[in-house]
Amino acid sequence: WGGMINGLLTLRGAWDKLRTDPVIKFFVVAITFYGMSTFEGPLLSIRSVSALAHYTDWIVGHVHSGTLGWNGFMAAGMFYWLAPRFWRTKLWSTNLANFHFWIGTIGILLYVASLWFAGIIQGLMLNQTDETGTRLVNEFVQTVDKISLLMLTRAIGGTLYLSGFVLLVINIWKTAKSGKAANEVREVFEDPAMEKDRMAWGAVFRNDPIAYTFWGLFFGILWFFLPPGASHMALVVTLGFAALATYRFKQNPSSWAKWYDNVSENYLPFTVLVVIAVVIGGAVQIIPTVTVSRAMNVEDRLQKVYTPLELAGRDIYISEGCYNCHSQMIRTLVPDVLRYGDYSRLGESIYDHPFQWGSKRTGPDLAREGGVRGDSWHYLHLLNPRDLNPQSRMPNYPWLAQKKTDFASLPGKIAVQQRLGVPFPIMTPEEIEQHAREQALEVATRLVTDKVRIPVRKGDKEPTNETEARDYLAGTKIVALISYLQKLGSFEPVAPPEKPEPSKPRTILPGIPDELRPAPKAEPAKPEAAAPALTTAEN
Repeated sequence: WGGMINGLLTLRGAWDKLRTDPVIKFFVVAITFYGMSTFEGPLLSIRSVSALAHYTDWIVGHVHSGTLGWNGFMAAGMFYWLAPRFWRTKLWSTNLANFHFWIGTIGILLYVASLWFAGIIQGLMLNQTDETGTRLVNEFVQTVDKISLLMLTRAIGGTLYLSGFVLLVINIWKTAKSGKAANEVREVFEDPAMEKDRMAWGAVFRNDPIAYTFWGLFFGILWFFLPPGASHMALVVTLGFAALATYRFKQNPSSWAKWYDNVSENYLPFTVLVVIAVVIGGAVQIIPTVTVSRAMNVEDRLQKVYTPLELAGRDIYISEGCYNCHSQMIRTLVPDVLRYGDYSRLGESIYDHPFQWGSKRTGPDLAREGGVRGDSWHYLHLLNPRDLNPQSRMPNYPWLAQKKTDFASLPGKIAVQQRLGVPFPIMTPEEIEQHAREQALEVATRLVTDKVRIPVRKGDKEPTNETEARDYLAGTKIVALISYLQKLGSFEPVAPPEKPEPSKPRTILPGIPDELRPAPKAEPAKPEAAAPALTTAEN
């Protein structure tokens, strides 16, 4: 929000041009959308809000409010400002630029608002259970039907937004045609190197800005990690440093400004401070991701390593964009568990590079899809989902039953996975390809047994018997993808580490030496239960 306020206050000097200058309009709205996006991001990190919004269109709306509003409108304003200066003329049509602004703004509002409403509706419907909390009320496809009108509104908003940029291109082109490109040499006075362009390292680090920032962050981090009592004390100290820093700044603001100017004018201290900040920021993000991938953090399940054919199917899954619509991470929410199965563990995706958790569910989650349905169901569903569910919005993928799997590239892919730490068994390239083709034949045999339809590509020979049909299907991408889908959710159980038995609490007697403390009383022995009499049948 500091950046947004800084931007709006910078434009305040040209506030009188807001009605007449389209550039100011674009900049003001762009900075406003920037502020909205930076507010919405932390809002979505709240657990209750995330439980409603995550995996819905709200996330898409959040991203596009920043993309279309902040990035798009800021770029448009820059184009309208630069064009007259590049070609030494006036903008061809100010009215056209104003029209672009208004249809673009309306387009963004329609686009983003429809996604916000769709996300809330979908989140509420997906999380709805009956009175007992043990049964779902809505099917996934019902939520998609419910937001169809909002998706139409989104399309209208997007069309308006894109139309505005078409007008921008016309306006810039006409401006360039009416002027002459600026091409000149200007002499600029350059200050000689100043003597103060040398800053002692003591002055770089021993000062109020660095000291209060360091200790404030230090105790702020302790506030998160210390136990409850100590964390409260760390919070008090953090607030104390913040108050003291504010007081010191108000007492002598010129010293803070002077230090900043000196650092800005000295490249080496400035570079060192930037590197330190980047290293700390990177370590905070990288170290946790490295440590959680250890075997001790897999919870109670460890992902089974993909076979060569399943790895090929995973690459097809990614290349066809399936990850854009399907997630692979079941949350610990009751509706998620009721709808998709047991919640996901970290160890179940530890060998996925990259993981397929996702952030938007246009279709159901697939984390536990393996083994739920047969191979022929997946085959028919990929060819035409409407054959199985008339309400499905998923597109057809008939070419998967025609295009061939690239078996020759599997050794290289597995070598990369091994470098990333995936424990693939050692195999020669010939063994890898043989293993993949054998598994493909097994899947193809099951499909031929179920008498599936084979959409042969034009120009290819149509199979005339089951053997030819099996051999044809075994080489296609759809078989590799089916093998991957059937592997999802497979894991090996991992025994949790043994926890030491908690010691019995003892009464603390202050001031008394250990040798004089009374011995603990022995617990009375419990009488053994008499063995039950055996019946005649048991005898």
